[in-house]
Amino acid sequence: MELGLQQRQELNLLMTFELRQAIELLQYSTHELEQYIREQELENPLIKLKEKEEKPVHEERLHRQSSSFGSSEMPMNAVRSNDKNMRDELLEQAKFMYPDDHTQKLIKYLLYNLDDNGYLQISDSHSNGHLAFEEDDIEKGILLLQQLGPIGIGARNLKECLLLQITYNYPENKLAACLVEYHLNLIADRKWNEIASKMNIKMNEVKDLFDFIQTLNPRPCSLISDCSTEYLTPDIIIEWKDDEFTFHLNDGYLPAIQLNKDYSQYLHAKNDASKYINTQYKNYQWLLSSIEQRRNTIIKIVHVLLEKQEDFFKNGFRSLKPLTLKEVADEIDMHESTVSRATTNKVIQTPFGTFDLRLLFTSKLDTADGNVISQTKVKKLLESFIAQENKFKPYSDQKIAEYFNTEKGITISRRTISKYREELRIPPSSKRKDIQV
Repeated sequence: MELGLQQRQELNLLMTFELRQAIELLQYSTHELEQYIREQELENPLIKLKEKEEKPVHEERLHRQSSSFGSSEMPMNAVRSNDKNMRDELLEQAKFMYPDDHTQKLIKYLLYNLDDNGYLQISDSHSNGHLAFEEDDIEKGILLLQQLGPIGIGARNLKECLLLQITYNYPENKLAACLVEYHLNLIADRKWNEIASKMNIKMNEVKDLFDFIQTLNPRPCSLISDCSTEYLTPDIIIEWKDDEFTFHLNDGYLPAIQLNKDYSQYLHAKNDASKYINTQYKNYQWLLSSIEQRRNTIIKIVHVLLEKQEDFFKNGFRSLKPLTLKEVADEIDMHESTVSRATTNKVIQTPFGTFDLRLLFTSKLDTADGNVISQTKVKKLLESFIAQENKFKPYSDQKIAEYFNTEKGITISRRTISKYREELRIPPSSKRKDIQV
């Protein structure tokens, strides 16, 4: 065996700190970028921030409301709320109604085991730190809680929630209580004939009972959540001015990054402090360069979007065209991964509402005439078609797929229809069927 030295030349791509920083900043929203800039000020003595008077454009929202675009494709609606925390209000009410300390602690324990809809989610141990409650205490506390707040609060499940509302508000409606108590699963499955048979009533009575139950509130405490109002800051704002669309990045409120001249004397010195200062100076320069690169990349992408999706900005989601990240990347001569990062976590404000920027990128389906159609438009067609169907004989996914293929010339499978329907939160045909009297 012979030992020897060999020289070999290899080419490797090293992920430097500066490159990682540039990639990371691309993915930041404007709000996240602001936080990052302020963190850099604390870490780098050469960075000095100058605040600006301009304020960001804010939209207040508590949650995403249901939408025709499904859970993954929906506008972010502005919601303003100044409601006081319901848990705190109920706790204050309990202190007034139940003066003894033990009952107040019991009610507090139960209140903080309610989910966002007011349902009680409680463990078997019933322990509260150093305080433990007996089973009888828990049952007593639940009864007190259910009398304290909105009818239905403290229910362990949907059945109990509905029964509480019937018992307190409509005690005379024994049939409705019986239907909820014993046949709630049949209501969910819309098995109207089976309900009529089991309860020995006519179909028109089943319909009356179903209509009544729909007036009850399955979420009587939907505002009990402790979540405070979140503020949504659009990163890009599209406006219609002088018969054309214009846009600007909503980053005018970001603090200006300046060089702290107090340390400039150390840049050209020959000591250990100089090495540290020069390293921080390079970081300062890279930060400025990365932010500018991020800004220019987003501007290029939005220019392409305004051109490619002009019909969307004029008419809304029905006119959204198929568009991929790669197509945009080719237009601006960048890599697809760069466009992907630059469009991540970005919110765009348009005349039709405020959306996740990625909603403007949508896959395509083929049509019989050789053209393509966006998935978003197909979902809108699907939603419209189901809305107009005969509710006594709703279409199956297979029938809808056949209709799209033959009547609309859109090549689509039953499985895809099912997928889109679920994304739109539309139940299957068996659960869309109305009662036929």
